[in-house]
Amino acid sequence: MEQARAICLRLLTGTPRTRKQLADALRKREIPDDAAEEVLSRFEEVGLINDSAFADAWVESRHHGRGLARRALAQELRTKGVDSTLIDAAVAQLDSEQEEATARELVARKLRSTRGLDRDKRLRRLAGMLARKGYPEGMALRVVRQALEEEGENTEFLGDEGF
Repeated sequence: MEQARAICLRLLTGTPRTRKQLADALRKREIPDDAAEEVLSRFEEVGLINDSAFADAWVESRHHGRGLARRALAQELRTKGVDSTLIDAAVAQLDSEQEEATARELVARKLRSTRGLDRDKRLRRLAGMLARKGYPEGMALRVVRQALEEEGENTEFLGDEGF
């Protein structure tokens, strides 16, 4: 039990972790399940493990830091073992307007590096970048099309077909 406590404390000093991440670490170090369960529950009671706060902080930091959209954030939290109701609550902090504003910033930042490429290639490259960050295809195409139009590109021939 003392060993389980020490492992958890050491892991929590670097960065916050989910209950599942700590449980996995204890299992890997062959800590008996009952000792692990007792330590994890105690850590949760005293607030050292808080998956809800973890999910909120993750959404905040990864959205503002990397520009990830709700879909990508939810996927990352799932891989960290966060409960789906906590994930839903955390990603609900981001509304579609904020998500779209971030998509615009990402496109604006990358727009210059695509100058000189033909229009379709620019559209595919920029929309693809947004798609990899979890933005819905419709929003990605709309944001990129608007950015290209503002730059003077003729986009009337670009239909709503996929990229």
